[in-house]
Amino acid sequence: MKPFVSIILVFFSLLAPPARAQFGPPPGGGGPGGPPGGFSGSDDRRKKEFVPGLTDETPKGNARISGLLTDSTTGKPVEYATVALLNPKTGKPIDGTTSDAKGKFALTKLAPGEYRLQYSFIGYKTVESKVLRLDKATDLNVGSVSLPPDVRVLGEVSVTGQRAMIEEKVDRLVYNAEKDLTAKGGDASDILRKVPMLSVDLDGNVSLRGSQNIRVLINNKPSTIVAASVADALKQLPADMIKSVEVITSPSAKYDAEGAAGIINIVTKKNTLHGLTLNVDAGVGLRASNLGLNGSYRQGKLGITLGGFGRAMYNRASSSLDQTTFRNGESLRSVQQGTAFDKPLFGQYSLGLDYDLAKNQSLTANVRFGTRNFRQEQNQLTYNYAGLNAGFVPLDTTSRDVDRKDLSNSVDINVDYIRTFKPQQEWTISTQYSRTGLVNNFDADMLGAFGDPTRHQRNINHNINGELTFQTDYQTPLKTNQLFEVGAKVIRRQVDSRYEYQTALGDGNYFPDLTNPSGSLNYQQTIEAGYLSYTYVTPSKYTFKIGTRYEHTGITARTNENVTLNIPDYSNLVPSVNISKTIKGTTLKAAYNRRIQRPGLQQLNPNVNAANPQQISVGNPTLSPELTDNVELSLSKNIRRVYLNAALFGRFTNNAITMVRLPSDTLAGGIISTFQNIGVQRTYGANLFFNATLTSRWTLNGGLDGYYVYMQGMTQGVDGKSVTISNDGVSIGGRLMTQVQLPKNWSIQGFTFFRGGTPQLQGRMGGMYMYSVGIRKDVAQKRGSIGLAAENFLGNGVRMQTVLNSPTLSQVSVMNLYNQNVKLTFTYRLGKMTFEPPRKRAKSVSNDDVKSEG
Repeated sequence: MKPFVSIILVFFSLLAPPARAQFGPPPGGGGPGGPPGGFSGSDDRRKKEFVPGLTDETPKGNARISGLLTDSTTGKPVEYATVALLNPKTGKPIDGTTSDAKGKFALTKLAPGEYRLQYSFIGYKTVESKVLRLDKATDLNVGSVSLPPDVRVLGEVSVTGQRAMIEEKVDRLVYNAEKDLTAKGGDASDILRKVPMLSVDLDGNVSLRGSQNIRVLINNKPSTIVAASVADALKQLPADMIKSVEVITSPSAKYDAEGAAGIINIVTKKNTLHGLTLNVDAGVGLRASNLGLNGSYRQGKLGITLGGFGRAMYNRASSSLDQTTFRNGESLRSVQQGTAFDKPLFGQYSLGLDYDLAKNQSLTANVRFGTRNFRQEQNQLTYNYAGLNAGFVPLDTTSRDVDRKDLSNSVDINVDYIRTFKPQQEWTISTQYSRTGLVNNFDADMLGAFGDPTRHQRNINHNINGELTFQTDYQTPLKTNQLFEVGAKVIRRQVDSRYEYQTALGDGNYFPDLTNPSGSLNYQQTIEAGYLSYTYVTPSKYTFKIGTRYEHTGITARTNENVTLNIPDYSNLVPSVNISKTIKGTTLKAAYNRRIQRPGLQQLNPNVNAANPQQISVGNPTLSPELTDNVELSLSKNIRRVYLNAALFGRFTNNAITMVRLPSDTLAGGIISTFQNIGVQRTYGANLFFNATLTSRWTLNGGLDGYYVYMQGMTQGVDGKSVTISNDGVSIGGRLMTQVQLPKNWSIQGFTFFRGGTPQLQGRMGGMYMYSVGIRKDVAQKRGSIGLAAENFLGNGVRMQTVLNSPTLSQVSVMNLYNQNVKLTFTYRLGKMTFEPPRKRAKSVSNDDVKSEG
């Protein structure tokens, strides 16, 4: 381990728990990720911070009032609640304090007179006392005061106020997915299509502001299945379980340095109540059906959650391909027609525990098991032609039946500990172990003139991706307007990929295919990181958050068991600066950060996947990381019932990991897609979105995204030598969603999304669109609901055309996805829950340093 990491760990071991502060953070301030608040200072200054309207003109004397605040349902002390001393005639506060960690409070140096006490805290109803009479030197103890939870009860269901669909926080934008009616029975990709600044293509690949160089986290934690394929991971996560989606475009130094465009954090629904429940979610549709069972139990210091979810899909698609390759004065043309039938089956099972070791210490543990069974049946009919100048001459026709198997199982285990010394001063230790087993196989039958198999081909590719992480973080307030954060992290990764090609004649006896030799990749990566972050709020309410992160990456890699790849170690210093200011309801933000993009598993995997011989894919284990500098300016404002946000951004990437397509050396007319560190990318763009509350029952939100990108890189010329190519272009996308609450517990929602063509180094990927309508009826005093939703129900599905051009190839491909869908959903909740104050939980490991597989 590098010396700086050792020094930081020694620093943590020497920490002594300081005395608990008497005062907590002011309402709306402080907390992890928020602006500093509740820091130490004089008693008078702190009173003015906690009690709005308090001045220095409070009368002084020698009287005293004390008491104890408790939760009316649990009897537990209420910490850091605000206690205001009111003038009974004007109702204005003239003094105040907060309750301590045991719920006790005291107001001293009070002048004789008549007063009222007002008790308030987030999550509780505000309570006022009767008029209290103080004489000189009076010591009045009001005893135990019970604060009732601020909830509204319908039958046995606790309901809190509705959140806005889109919320802007200090360092992120939040989309509250739990209000989405059409998501029932869908998956995470269906939700992400509706989030501002995000777009999702037909295969489920996610991009942020036009870049797929992002990191996707689930509850602030990574998963090895996400490292293998973001699109597949999103299909495993049911939309019904998603509470919100957080988009972080300018991460601070506390986050791992990966994700050139930013970080997407998917927050799932968690039980914060008290009691025992069982939730049932079911749905059936034309192209997907699902069943989920989730139970939760919480009593005293212990909380347990147990869940299981399964989803089956049935999708049809067709494609056409017309491509020509040019090499050594020759040209070959291939025309292909294909059909596909997908039969994915996904499952997810989880067990979570949390336990309060003490009033300021807690331990959480989670185990998640995921499984993916993705099978696809393909039929490919290919016509090959030779010659260009003299006209194309037919060469041959091939017909192939292909069975693809993309199978995986993953397990994530994390144990996290947090100790809170006082508000905003805390120490956390987080550990995580992840392991994913991947199988990417295909079997192909080459058919003769009468449809009889004449030859067989088989590709066997087994992968194991393991990850072990240790992380520790410490934060503490400095004075009243500053926050200091420091941390260290170590990640150990192990990738093992083994692949083999086999072939057989009509008799079906397989033997090694010498034209595609077998091989392996053993890839080990160790990352040691440390960071410092400092937040400062000026007297004029400017907020500055600056930090830097140092990461050292060591790699050892071998192919074919004993061939060592010479991949050097590298170190990176990644700074970040975030500035914000609110002026008369308008929030202005400016940000700069540097990000690292490490290659992902499939980009490294050297297995040659020739399930479609005209579209061969292969990874590159010698890839280096790319570095991106990001700048951003944004403005947000509430105008009556409308929330507006506008942003300008720029991304400047060198040594970009770029997909390139080259003619195959072994298969005439085939194209090989691989990855290389060959290019530069310069992206300039803007985002505009809004959220409008038209009436108390009708909301409307939407937005437009656009960017211009310039790309330059190297590729192969017709003579086999490298040549420089470039491309540029504009891409525009948008979304619109409306939701109406109808009488008698009915509600309806509509959504539409489009994404224009996307420039690529060698061409342009076609655009796409989607739309949906849903209606839902809440039943049994909102214990359950029945819903009906339809997607892309007009026309014949979605069509996307991609055009590629370079000195050695020309290609036009069309994909038709027949994704019309109608689905019926049902949910029901058994059991009873009662309100429990929010509990602070340990932070989990958040590895966000691997490039997604877009």
